[in-house]
Amino acid sequence: MTNYILKRIGQGLLTVFLTVSTVFILIRMAPGDPAVSYAGPLATTEQLDAVREQFGLNKPVLEQYWIFIQQLFTGNLGQSYSFQAPAMQVVFERMPYTLTLATSAILLTAVVAIPLGVWMSRRPDTGREFGVNVLTIAGQSMPDFWTGIMLLTGFAVLIPIFPASGFATWGGLVLPTITIAILQIALISRMVRREMTNNFAAPYLTVARSRGVRSSLLTWRYAMGNSAIPVFTALGTRFAAMLNGVVVVEVVFAWPGVGSLIVRALETRDYPLIQATVLITALLAVAVQLLIDLAYPLLDPRVRLGKAATA
Repeated sequence: MTNYILKRIGQGLLTVFLTVSTVFILIRMAPGDPAVSYAGPLATTEQLDAVREQFGLNKPVLEQYWIFIQQLFTGNLGQSYSFQAPAMQVVFERMPYTLTLATSAILLTAVVAIPLGVWMSRRPDTGREFGVNVLTIAGQSMPDFWTGIMLLTGFAVLIPIFPASGFATWGGLVLPTITIAILQIALISRMVRREMTNNFAAPYLTVARSRGVRSSLLTWRYAMGNSAIPVFTALGTRFAAMLNGVVVVEVVFAWPGVGSLIVRALETRDYPLIQATVLITALLAVAVQLLIDLAYPLLDPRVRLGKAATA
């Protein structure tokens, strides 16, 4: 187990390193000059040169990359151009908002999608199952920005129940959470339905039925027990993706998370802030994936990590 964990941590750190290195190269290949964004379009050539020297933008790219690697291993990715504060500090200040939104969305998804998927699997090829299936396909087809705008129009403008933007009160969490969860519920519930339908048709459940095992026990212990790993993996993967910032939703609702932060960083060509955001979110995503793997033996005792898993 220890060797497995160390191996996965090493793979995760390599993934993070390659990710931030790729981002370092791509943002410098993109059009635009950070000096112009910082000093303004009316800045003189001398002012632009001073800004480039201040932030080290006048150095060769390889030298900039070497400085970036040194900063990466010290945990200090430099000063944000637009916030005039350490880039890591700016990201850490925004991360709790994204964590709150992602956690609430994934909890709502699990609470609704799992029972809904089980319900559909127990009523295959019926009119009600067909109607719910159509709704899940519709939810899967609607883009986040459109769903968010519709919810804003309905419940923040026409019927002003919830705040339209920001996180001044807990009510401001409701609409962005529902916006994110609608798509996730559609995806997860359909996956739960598929997994549960396959398990209901399995021979071991046929034997259990013939022995008179209760329907609720068949559903939630046997069928759901064997569906737990794919369902948990899907939920964990979606949660890890949300930690990267649900950019569209955060922009629509003016949510002060890392999604809206990365949009501002890209608009201002704030290299240190972009790199710090990618680093933190990549580390969190890798950590979530590792925790998912470590939870497999708890969900299914037949799963063994380490040598047995790689044999």
